[in-house]
Amino acid sequence: MPDWRVKSINESEIDTVLAGDVEFEGELEFDSTVLIKGRFSGQIRSTGDLFINESAEVDASVRAKRITVRGSLSGELAALERVELFNSAVVSGTIETPDLIVQSGCRFNGNCSMKSEPNKDDGGVPDAASGMNT
Repeated sequence: MPDWRVKSINESEIDTVLAGDVEFEGELEFDSTVLIKGRFSGQIRSTGDLFINESAEVDASVRAKRITVRGSLSGELAALERVELFNSAVVSGTIETPDLIVQSGCRFNGNCSMKSEPNKDDGGVPDAASGMNT
């Protein structure tokens, strides 16, 4: 049996939630868990986990410990541990991760690079593709 979440996300266990009516552009840096339900564009850097809700639209360069996508995400993704793409996810871009889970029904258009020991420059979170800014 795979080692991944199939349960619903419990918002009370999430440190920060960007609500569905929030539109944010810029740089987001955090160390804990964040759930995005609205729109975000820019750059995300984290040593924590990032959840993209089904209603979310994200256009960003993302670096995090674990990235879970249920909504729309376009950009470069780099995860230290894992990227999870659920059946409702629509992802375009580049993924770099040691572990990738793609649920049936997900739409992923792009490139994926998987290494057993990711590049740990920049605080232990790998760079996704050569174009990722540090």
